[in-house]
Amino acid sequence: MLIIEGIESARPLLTRKVATDIGVVSSSLKQRLQELFGVDDPESAVRQIIDTVRCRRDAALFDYTAKIDGIRLVALEAGRDQIEGARRKLDKGLLDALELAAERIRIFHTFQKSLFWQATKIKAGTGGIIRPLERVGVYAPGGTASYPSTVLMTAIPARVAGVREVVLATPPASDGAIPAATLAAADIAGVNRVFAVGGAQAIAALAFGTESVPKVDKICGPGNIFIFLAKKLVYGAVDIDGLQGPSEVLVIADETAKPEYCAADLLAQAEHDALASAILITTSRPLAEEVNREVERQLRDLPRQAIAMESLNSRGRIIVVNDVNEAIDLANLYAPEHLCLAIARATDYIEKITNAGCIFVGENSAEVLGDYVAGPSHVLPTGGTARFSSPLNVSDFMKLISFVSAKPDELSQLGQAAMTIARAEGLEAHARAMEKRLG
Repeated sequence: MLIIEGIESARPLLTRKVATDIGVVSSSLKQRLQELFGVDDPESAVRQIIDTVRCRRDAALFDYTAKIDGIRLVALEAGRDQIEGARRKLDKGLLDALELAAERIRIFHTFQKSLFWQATKIKAGTGGIIRPLERVGVYAPGGTASYPSTVLMTAIPARVAGVREVVLATPPASDGAIPAATLAAADIAGVNRVFAVGGAQAIAALAFGTESVPKVDKICGPGNIFIFLAKKLVYGAVDIDGLQGPSEVLVIADETAKPEYCAADLLAQAEHDALASAILITTSRPLAEEVNREVERQLRDLPRQAIAMESLNSRGRIIVVNDVNEAIDLANLYAPEHLCLAIARATDYIEKITNAGCIFVGENSAEVLGDYVAGPSHVLPTGGTARFSSPLNVSDFMKLISFVSAKPDELSQLGQAAMTIARAEGLEAHARAMEKRLG
């Protein structure tokens, strides 16, 4: 990994570009898009997919699954017997782990919901009514792998919020089936319906509805570049949780940190995707060099070595600064998805963090705990959007309806002010609507 000295040298490297910029598209992807869609840029291809799904509905879902994934589906939807029977197919250790994770996610978001309710009190004839969304679509990546954790992390907060119907879309495996782990997670999380559909076509189906897939109010969950673009393009017809890009971690470490822990946390992100970012900021040059050596050692037997190496070579950085405060300044500039504080007295620095998706306090708080079992959702803001957005949480699945209940004793004062403002804006009918009530 490249080692950079000094905060001023690091600032340009950690200053974000536009979060919705998809970056450079590889020549191989361009060629594949040209073959499939007659265009060579992803956004044009996704627009084409969305338009086709809106017109041809279920038929488009079957056709795209065959055309893009080479899978000929027999049915789009998994039956209730398949969902409920999936638990029996799982290794007991995995099932127990999923149920433990689900319990902790549920507890965390139930507490969060109680805080949200307390914040909406009626005052002076005004107030708000909290209502859950009616139907939510969650997307879990799949295909070559399954991500039951994403099902838990998206569906459980929705259920805790009171969403009536949760619909899951996830790509089928090569045999056309949805992996048992994904179905079991759906059952544990209380998902109502599961569809074996992936990619931009799944997002289009959830946004606009087909004969089989119901139209939802909001779409949540991470995915690849095509999911990113599809969510961006359907926003407005449906709400979305955000535009999650490649995963990223920033580790702040001082001389007390264990190099093997730092290296392991960097590799845990790098193995996600060649576009993932793994960054270490340290106050210790010796630690920087030892972490670099440790990364090389741990890479040797990593199953996803090639992916991790590409990520570290293109986006991995080790930055040496003078002190922890400089490191935090850079972290707030970068606004990472995951921020790990592997420093002495880590809790003392939490108040100084203004931009991060999730903070992992102390070197025992491994980022992997947040991915699976800690409790908060692992669907986090990426690409620097932690400057203005939050992790997925129960409030994402609720809406606040304001109300006004004017009392007779305040009508005169408020009404006169309302009429004055209305006439200043040239809206006489507004003023007269109030005037009639004042007599």
